[in-house]
Amino acid sequence: MTRTAATLPTEDLRRAFLLEGMFRPGEASLRWWEADRTVVGAVSPLGEALALPNPPGLRSTCFLERREAGLINIGGPGAVTVDGAEHRMENCDALYIGRGAASVRFASGSPSNPARFWLVSYPAHASHPVHHVPFRGARGEVLGSPEGANVRTLYRLIYPATVRTCQLVMGFTRLSQGSVWNTMPPHTHLRRSEVYLYFDIPPGQAVFHFMGEPSATRHIVVRNCEAVLSPPWSIHCGVGTCAYGFIWCMGGENQEFSDMDPAPIAGLR
Repeated sequence: MTRTAATLPTEDLRRAFLLEGMFRPGEASLRWWEADRTVVGAVSPLGEALALPNPPGLRSTCFLERREAGLINIGGPGAVTVDGAEHRMENCDALYIGRGAASVRFASGSPSNPARFWLVSYPAHASHPVHHVPFRGARGEVLGSPEGANVRTLYRLIYPATVRTCQLVMGFTRLSQGSVWNTMPPHTHLRRSEVYLYFDIPPGQAVFHFMGEPSATRHIVVRNCEAVLSPPWSIHCGVGTCAYGFIWCMGGENQEFSDMDPAPIAGLR
């Protein structure tokens, strides 16, 4: 796919790397990606709670029999119940669920302002406790500059300093008003794959997500609540027509946030 991506027509490129229409009211939607055996999902409960599905392709007694999962709520207040224990989830709260959890159910506080849960899961070799990470009080790291139009705040929510996991690392980045670039200059990380979910993009606006090898870049136009799959060999950066946010999630050989290979702007093609 590395070489093929450089020559794919637009629609084939989107079909291979863009996830559209994942958030469907009253439904739980899951997608499998072969890179690092990733499963991504969007859960949008309304009046009734939704159970985490267990796709037949996993060949497991429950979804998390051999996997771990992280999720972030980008909607209204809700709750996630794991094996009978309820965890209240406000906007931008995160929750880590370890290997072996048998029952996971999602609920919204109000159907008129429903919760919207974005979930990413990887295989796990050990079991770690469920951990709720409230966004309130989270300390973000401010990056970028006004001159670069990339002032943004990075929130590491599920990462080794605060939450024990097997391989999952998850958080989100929010751009300041007047800034549009994220992750610039870009990089690759051959030991991990990554998934970007773009959110808080107003109607009529878009993000141009850049991907591909540094010497053969491509772009995908992304709308609100659409996700891009980023293979280990691909850069992953973007520029929007306005400020926006994106959830990033990584899995692979290690959890070192700084394990990346820079792709200098001068060398991009």
